[in-house]
Amino acid sequence: MATGKFRIKTNNDWNTIFYRFKQGKKFDIEISTGIQIPKDRWSVAKQSVLATIDVNYKDINNKIKELDTHIQKVYSNNVLTSEEIINSKWLKEKLSVFFNRETMNPDVDDTVFFTNYINSFIIESRTKKTRKNTLIKNRTIQHYQTTLNKITAFEEHTGKRIRLQNITIDFHTNFIEFLEKEQQLNPNTIGGYVDDIKLFCSNADKKNIEISKDFKLSEFYCPSNKTNDIYLKEEEINTIFNKEFEQDYLDNARDWLIIGLRTGLRISDFLKLSKKNLIDGFIEKQTVKTDFPVIIPIHYQVKNILSKRDGEFPRMISDQKFNVYIKKIAEISGLNEIVEGAKTNKIEIIKDGIKENIHRKVFKNYFKYELVTSHICRRSFATNLYGKIDTLTIMKITGHKTETQFLAYIKITPKEYAEKLKAYWKKNNLEDTIL
Repeated sequence: MATGKFRIKTNNDWNTIFYRFKQGKKFDIEISTGIQIPKDRWSVAKQSVLATIDVNYKDINNKIKELDTHIQKVYSNNVLTSEEIINSKWLKEKLSVFFNRETMNPDVDDTVFFTNYINSFIIESRTKKTRKNTLIKNRTIQHYQTTLNKITAFEEHTGKRIRLQNITIDFHTNFIEFLEKEQQLNPNTIGGYVDDIKLFCSNADKKNIEISKDFKLSEFYCPSNKTNDIYLKEEEINTIFNKEFEQDYLDNARDWLIIGLRTGLRISDFLKLSKKNLIDGFIEKQTVKTDFPVIIPIHYQVKNILSKRDGEFPRMISDQKFNVYIKKIAEISGLNEIVEGAKTNKIEIIKDGIKENIHRKVFKNYFKYELVTSHICRRSFATNLYGKIDTLTIMKITGHKTETQFLAYIKITPKEYAEKLKAYWKKNNLEDTIL
C-alpha cells in the first residue's frame, strides 16, 4: 500500500515542506510542495504545522492533508489500472494540478485548466470539418479567441486560474458580473461568450474529461436583451435614392447603400459585387458567411445605378468608409427622427487608478441617421418584403435557416402591423361594412 508523509529538510528561518510518496520497493519519491513555514514549527509526529502567528497554520495543515488524500486517490483510481510510470515527474504533475499550477505538460494541463483547454480547442478548430464537410469559418474561430481573451482577463481580475471543474453556477454569476461591470459589455455580447463556454464544456464532456456539469443547467443561461434595431422604410429608401449628392464619394456610397438595401446581401457580399455577378438579368453571388449561392432579381433602382455607371457597379470602398459615409447620406436625406437604439460610443473608465477609454454600445435615444450602419441593408430588405411575398422566398435570399430566426430578425413594430391591417381593410372596403 502506498503511503505519503511530509517533512522539512532544513532548519533555517524559513523551511519548505516536502512530500514523500512511497510503496515498498516499487517507488520512493519526494518533492517540494512549495509551502514554507517558520523555524521549529513543524511536528514530525503530528505531521502538521504547530501554532504560529507567522503563517496561517490551520489552512496549511488542511491543505497538506487534502494533498495527501488527493495523491492517494489519483494513485488508487488511475494508476493501478493504467500503464503510468510512478516517478518524480508523475508526482510533480499531480501536485501541480492540486495546487492549480501548470505542469507544462499539455496532455495534463489541457484537461485541467479551462484556458489551456480552450486554446487546444481553437487549434483543433482550424482543421476541423463541420457536418457539411467544410472548414469552420475564420470569424467563428476569431470569436472563440475573443472568448478566451475575456476568460483570461477574468482570471487576471480574480487572480485565480480556472479549472474545468470550476465552471459552476458561481463561475457563471461572477463571470457575467465581471463582463457587465468591469468590461461594460451589453447582455447580447455577454450571451455570445457564455454560448461559447457552453460549447467548450460540452466538447470536453464528450471527451470524458472531468468537468463540472453545471453548464447543462437552465441557470447557466446566455444573457440577452431585446434590441431596437432600426430599418429603412420604402419611402425612406426612395428618398435616399432620389437625393442628389454633389460630392462624388457620397454619390458612390449612396449607390452601394441602395444596392445593399435592394439585394438583402451582407456588406461582405454586396461591396464585392462586380460585372461578373450579373447573369441573365439576375445578380448571382456565393455568400461569404454561409458559402451559399444566392440568385437575386435586379431591382429597378439597381438597374438605374448600373445604367448610370455604364453597366458597372460603383467604385470599391472599404467597409469602414461605407459605414461612415452612409450616416452622412442618411442625415442629408432627412432621417432625423428620434428613435431608441444602440451605437458604439467612447466611454472613459478608471482601471487601477488610471483613466482609460473603451468603446461600448450605449442604449438610448438617437437621431435615426446616427444608427444607420451596413446591417440596416439586409434587415430593411427582409422587413419591407415580409407579408408581401412568402417568407421562404425571403429566407432563401437572406440566408436565415428557420422561420423563428427570421421573425426575430425583421423589425416591424406592433403599430406597423396594425397599420398593415388597417390598409388591408381599406383596400378591400371592409372599414365601414355593417353586418
